[in-house]
Amino acid sequence: MAPSHVLKCCQKVLAWVPVAFIALVVAWSYYAYVVELCVFTISSTAEKVVYLVVFHLSFVMFVWSYWKTIFTSPASPSNEFCLSKADKEQYEKEERPESQQEILRRAAKDLPIYTTTASRAIRYCDRCQLIKPDRCHHCSACDICVLKMDHHCPWVNNCVGFSNYKFFLLFLMYSLLYCLFVAATVLQYFIKFWTNELPDTHAKFHVLFLFFVAAMFFISILSLFSYHCWLVGKNRSTIETFRAPTFRNGPDKNGFSLGCSKNLREVFGDEKKYWLLPIFTSLGDGCNFPTRLVIMDPEQLTVSSQNEPAKSSGTNQSFPTRPLSESQNRLLASDSQWVESGPEEENVKSGSLHRNSSMTLWFCLWWVFPFFV
Repeated sequence: MAPSHVLKCCQKVLAWVPVAFIALVVAWSYYAYVVELCVFTISSTAEKVVYLVVFHLSFVMFVWSYWKTIFTSPASPSNEFCLSKADKEQYEKEERPESQQEILRRAAKDLPIYTTTASRAIRYCDRCQLIKPDRCHHCSACDICVLKMDHHCPWVNNCVGFSNYKFFLLFLMYSLLYCLFVAATVLQYFIKFWTNELPDTHAKFHVLFLFFVAAMFFISILSLFSYHCWLVGKNRSTIETFRAPTFRNGPDKNGFSLGCSKNLREVFGDEKKYWLLPIFTSLGDGCNFPTRLVIMDPEQLTVSSQNEPAKSSGTNQSFPTRPLSESQNRLLASDSQWVESGPEEENVKSGSLHRNSSMTLWFCLWWVFPFFV
């Protein structure tokens, strides 16, 4: 059997195969469009210039965002989420899960953590030996804990998370526009070649395949892009869609949603002029996130605590109150009734954030054309 390090090297090499495939397809599409179509097929100089200018603009933005998605390292939790040497030794010596959880609760009392496992335990990564911040998950492919992890994408050979989620969305958008522009401008020449209105040259096959490839990728990317637009509007990750985060009052898939506009700003930042550029402008530090919670009436809290003793007994660990970062305070500034959960708020109920299906379509259109809203 080959040594484990040899297998890991082979896995790392094979992981770049999907990226190399995309790079080859993009390089061929560039040659087919610029050389075979614009140089050898199109006769009108004005049409050539317009096509080449628009093509290169979309091509540069597509490649730029793709590059940033691939080579932006996933953000990991800071050292404050690691156990101290004494706590780590004590944790490893303990055999009972209850004692281990008590150690983790003491270590997490000053950390901005508001979610737990489904069994109300502190989320701890044995592999990285750290307490997981909210929305953080361990990626088995990258072998690290990734802040606000969405998924591991083989087409970029990287984890999509807090540090590069904006780049990933722009990559989907610009690849969609790139494919749409190529397919739309090639269509008339595709029909002419198909009906033998143009001479039968080697450019014919490049143009035919260029249209099919662009149309195929456009259809496949459109569904993925629409899905992630919906996720941004709801402030959810792909993981949270399938497994809702658990707060003190139970699982809540809308626990991190602040409303469509603020959810958008959390990913793209406050300044719209930077939204369409693949530069990092996301708000926050990736370790703690504002939550939308509505304070209930004290009498309702009393009644709720009496009617639900089982739920209350499962939340005896402390959830620290910690000041929000400047960016998070901006997100919550205009809504005084939205607060972070604190130790004294044992039975707060998450606010209703449901939107009808028409809001999803409206958001997709607004996201693609943010400067026209």
